Amino acid sequence: MKVGDKLPDVNFPTRVRDESVEGPNPYRWQQTTTADYFKGKRVVLFSLPGAFTPTCSTYQLPGFEAAAAELRNLGIDEIYCLSVNDSFVMNQWAKGQKLENVKVIPDGSGEFTEKVGMLVRKDNLGFGPRSWRYAAIVDDGVVEAVFEEPGKRDNCPDDPYGQSAPETILRHLRRAEAA
Repeated sequence: MKVGDKLPDVNFPTRVRDESVEGPNPYRWQQTTTADYFKGKRVVLFSLPGAFTPTCSTYQLPGFEAAAAELRNLGIDEIYCLSVNDSFVMNQWAKGQKLENVKVIPDGSGEFTEKVGMLVRKDNLGFGPRSWRYAAIVDDGVVEAVFEEPGKRDNCPDDPYGQSAPETILRHLRRAEAA
């Protein structure tokens, strides 16, 4: 993924709440596309190795949730968290995190992550294929800025975090606005 790239067209199998579905699990499957998420919007997309993991649940996701108002004031329409996890996992994680501002994108098969060049193996942790940690500012489906953690490789022994933190994205957007 680099500045100027157009995001790949992908279908994300997503479970969405639907009150017309009866029973204790009122959700249905919906194919949500890259265009559904990104067309006509300026967004922050951040991706991480896995839902419910420590850095993701303690710092990155809550940090973006807390920064939502300022991000919107700096011209961001939506904030998306993507992970190579299925929709059931992502929905439960969002519920557990009490998200109101960040929307989750399930990339269960890793198709999007692979197409943007961010799929890595994390077999050393028992994860299998996952996303490398990054964030991007995307305007109408085109990458405007990328914030990738250093050292991207398969089975990385550590989990770098800082370049994709909300504070980094906020600093970038503040500088751009001041210029």
